[in-house]
Amino acid sequence: MVPDKLLLTTPNPIEERIEALRELFPEAFKEGRLDLETFKLLLGERVETGRERYGLSWAGKSEAIRAVQIPSSGTLRPRRDQSVGFDTTENVIIEGDNLEVLKLLQQAYHGKVKLIYIDPPYNTGNDFVYPDDFREGVRQYLRFTGQLSEDGVRLTTAPEEGGRIHSRWLSMMYPRLQLARSLLRDDGVIFVSIDDHELHNLRAIMDEIFGEENFLATVLWQKKYAPSNDTTDFSYTHDYLLSYVKSRRFNEQGKAVATLKRMERTEEQNRLYKNPDNDPRGPWMSGDYTCNKTAEQRPNLYYPIIHPKTGKEIWPSRTAVWRYSRERHEQNVREGRVWWGLNQENETPRYKRYLSEVAGVVADTWWEHTDVGHTDEAKKEFKALFGEDADAFDTPKPVRLLKRLLQLATEPDAGDIVLDFFAGSGTLGQAVLEMNQEDGGNRRFVLVQLPEPTRNPNYPTISSVTRGRVQKAAERIRSGEEKSAVRLLEPDGQDLGFRVFSLDTSNFKLWDGEAEDIQGQLEALVDNLVEGRSQEDVLFELLLKAGLPLSSKIQEQEIQGQKVYSVAEGQLLVCLERPIRAETLRAMMALEPKPLQVVCLDVAFSGDDALKTNIALEMRDRGIRFRTV
Repeated sequence: MVPDKLLLTTPNPIEERIEALRELFPEAFKEGRLDLETFKLLLGERVETGRERYGLSWAGKSEAIRAVQIPSSGTLRPRRDQSVGFDTTENVIIEGDNLEVLKLLQQAYHGKVKLIYIDPPYNTGNDFVYPDDFREGVRQYLRFTGQLSEDGVRLTTAPEEGGRIHSRWLSMMYPRLQLARSLLRDDGVIFVSIDDHELHNLRAIMDEIFGEENFLATVLWQKKYAPSNDTTDFSYTHDYLLSYVKSRRFNEQGKAVATLKRMERTEEQNRLYKNPDNDPRGPWMSGDYTCNKTAEQRPNLYYPIIHPKTGKEIWPSRTAVWRYSRERHEQNVREGRVWWGLNQENETPRYKRYLSEVAGVVADTWWEHTDVGHTDEAKKEFKALFGEDADAFDTPKPVRLLKRLLQLATEPDAGDIVLDFFAGSGTLGQAVLEMNQEDGGNRRFVLVQLPEPTRNPNYPTISSVTRGRVQKAAERIRSGEEKSAVRLLEPDGQDLGFRVFSLDTSNFKLWDGEAEDIQGQLEALVDNLVEGRSQEDVLFELLLKAGLPLSSKIQEQEIQGQKVYSVAEGQLLVCLERPIRAETLRAMMALEPKPLQVVCLDVAFSGDDALKTNIALEMRDRGIRFRTV
């Protein structure tokens, strides 16, 4: 027996779906491959066979779909010099192309993210700078950042060549949204900021990726507090936020269960509740006792109610029957919840809803600037942090807008992970830090930003702006300068740091199937570590590929005189020593609690295949997954 090899490229997400299909429809597979004709027969009438069908198509869609399946051979290298509280923080900032980064995060963050918010390029013609070659992956990204020759490189700046401005934008968004969906929890929510340029196209591809049934709403955000007179026909005063849940939940009656939390009630809303009859349960508001169902639809809700004062039978309309069954009505009477007026003068009943029983207010789809901020407020917030360097970024979002999303979609103390892979100036990071301080929460963020150049020498890239904003916001909280409408908690013990990582090529030499010097490759791969990479670089690549998050706690131990890294309280043990001794490996597997995985270098066995096989067998007998790389 030999140990498993740790894959150095990201897995193909389509393979996982194919395996799920194999479980559900094993008879549709012939010689290991999906037989589409058999699959169609099994699905019967549920297959659309006509040539014409509803859907969105564009030049390059097939390549965009295939882009998800192209594995990434990159890695995320830790940058302690740019981090704050590296060893203790659970927040993460990543510099790199988000398509490659999303692929690298799949194993570690699959199904773990509670909220995704992104503010992608609006495709206005001057804000679209993402590499336009899916096949090149990390190498294309390195050329973009000036780390490789730019000969032959073409960067998309959204020129309207051949009418493909929309096609390129859609091809950029599609694979990123598809990868993002797999990171969400089943109850996870995504919000995407957009304007009129691509709203219709974004809705179409998100319906396709997330499913129409998982659409929540299109929110209109009033981004300006006053109209502009320098426009031709209309003054655009709002943007949109498209929102979807990964998987709608339904109750036994088939009604959708609420995905989002309710918002806190305002004093103005609470004042609508009165107590004219001095009810000991406190202020209340009356509601309609009928519903919009007919007697034919709900015959059990069509019955007479006896008026308590006149003794007459009160019948509902046949087109609007009672809201409650006869049994529930009798319970309402016993509990004093039926209101006929202060002197029982009303001819029809109403239902008493008590303020003490109201959980909150359902969010509406019109968000006024007075509640969630506007673009001028966002720029002032940014300038308050950056001062003379505020020209480094010109389109921030207001912190209050992002806090609204956190209020609706996250729990304060559940350790929810929020992700923004178009992080920009890092507003989401600031919002998380401030919300955690206000309510004592422990939300965590993952921010991803391409190092697009700026015109500011102090913050030469947008990713440096992202880091700078989060660090400055944390410093304000730590110093007590940050003020809020609610009393802030003391920052002692709050996570105000972040780990920084940057996208790069793998720390391991990879086989190049197109190279002509096969012998040279074989000799180079005898020792497959790339020169100049540290053990910590290698450790984080292995950690991600083993399925553990970048925020995992790491302890350095000495076992049998050799350095061993314990990750996530011993779930993963990594030894990068060369050579590795048998006593070290046996001591690692004897630790308590027992590790779930052990990883070491293949070259560490110095060709001793017998030792490697014996260790693999011993690990298997102990229920430990042993892998080499």
